[in-house]
Amino acid sequence: MELDKMDENDWKYHGEGNKSLVVSHVQLSRVLRLLKYPAEDSENPPQTAEQAFRQIQNIVDFSSNVMSSLLGEKFIHSGEVVKLPLEFVRQLSIKVQHQRPAWRCDKVMDIYSGCALCLPNLTSPTLHQPTRSPPLCIEIKPKCGFLPSPKHVSKDIKTKVCRYCMHQHYKVANGKWKRHSLYCPLDLFSGNRQRMHFAIRHLIKEPQNNFKVFKGGQCIYSSKEGSDESPDVNSLLHHLRPYFLCGNNRINSHMTSKAVLNDFIQVLVNALLSGGGGDGGVGTDRGGEGRSLCEASLFNKERICHGSQGLPRDSVLFRILQTQMLDTLDIEGLYPLYRRVEQHLQDFPKERTRLQMDGPYNEAFLEKVQKCPMEDDHSADYAAAKVHQYRVAMTAKDCSIMVALVPGDEEEEDDEGLSSQRRLRDLRPPAFSCSVSILDLDPKPFDSICRQLRLDQKIVSCYLRTGGALPGIIPSAEREDCTLLFHPM
Repeated sequence: MELDKMDENDWKYHGEGNKSLVVSHVQLSRVLRLLKYPAEDSENPPQTAEQAFRQIQNIVDFSSNVMSSLLGEKFIHSGEVVKLPLEFVRQLSIKVQHQRPAWRCDKVMDIYSGCALCLPNLTSPTLHQPTRSPPLCIEIKPKCGFLPSPKHVSKDIKTKVCRYCMHQHYKVANGKWKRHSLYCPLDLFSGNRQRMHFAIRHLIKEPQNNFKVFKGGQCIYSSKEGSDESPDVNSLLHHLRPYFLCGNNRINSHMTSKAVLNDFIQVLVNALLSGGGGDGGVGTDRGGEGRSLCEASLFNKERICHGSQGLPRDSVLFRILQTQMLDTLDIEGLYPLYRRVEQHLQDFPKERTRLQMDGPYNEAFLEKVQKCPMEDDHSADYAAAKVHQYRVAMTAKDCSIMVALVPGDEEEEDDEGLSSQRRLRDLRPPAFSCSVSILDLDPKPFDSICRQLRLDQKIVSCYLRTGGALPGIIPSAEREDCTLLFHPM
């Protein structure tokens, strides 16, 4: 990209979150991520260009120096900060405005700093041949994969039902979503293929913000927040069918929708369990098996095949789960330590820099996270280190996994030049070249911990008030269907 010759017509709206808006290049496999701020500040930006640059550079540093070490370099694309022509940014803002969801328009794109984060477009990988079928890319936001220790929580329900499953009741009660998702992160992180299959099937059925499918860089399957309409699974299957009809002596007309869906899920499970070499052992250190079973999951626990527990140590899910488990105290156990740091900073404001509460996110910060003492010595340094661990864990709980699938030629030999790509081969389904990445690795602000405690209390109270009841009854036949779709390896 030539930054001095930027043309807004070369870019299109790609998506947005709470804090940033993303546009993608129409030809190059690149995206730009631009900051957002409240609409009422549209003519009076809340920070200077230098502050905006530092905010984005902090994201890059946190990803490359901290999360990359914890999650594995092979999964991380940290990107770089770029300074864009202001006129290009203004014109781009005007162009994409009509494509934005109405409920996101309470915030506007930063048109004053000219700063953006440039990243590879992971929904449109470049490792495919243009003449073949366009690549598929699946985005999964897995959320937290374990239950907290009973030592640090005030409500026993938190040790039995996972945060995601409880949060569903709160979201539906507040109108954010019309229907409950029956996905449970603990099933996905279990390493048990049947439970993982079950989890992904429910992600597909009710994607919410946790599941999207892209084809050739275009989103073909997702949920619209607050919408009464269910996503069209048949439309997804229409897109997927050509990818699973080839090879294996299949009779095309006899391949049912159920078989297409099953093959698609099996490819995803294979990708999530595959690694890039190194220690391929199975990790089972989960703080006790009880912390990996959620009572709200509808998976029939009697169907778990013994001996198939645990995630491969070089898999993306294992690395994410281990990083999530840096949260050893839960928000309830952490809050007193947060208050200790807050009081210390009120008494000694200049200590904020030494304790690295706002960065820099460098090797010294990573060392604080990795070498925090086991015992509390009642110091501000200990409390700050535990807060840092919690913030890193929260980033891992909120990250996204991108699985890029490129259809392969079954007669070809594996490409030796693809270091992070794996060849997913099996008698069924067909072979794909696979690349797994992790994104959404922004540092969580120190000052957000109060808000997180309040939200946690609201979620638990709502769940206890509703008794955990789901509207309607899930037929037992559906449970059977979800588990029996799995193909034995």
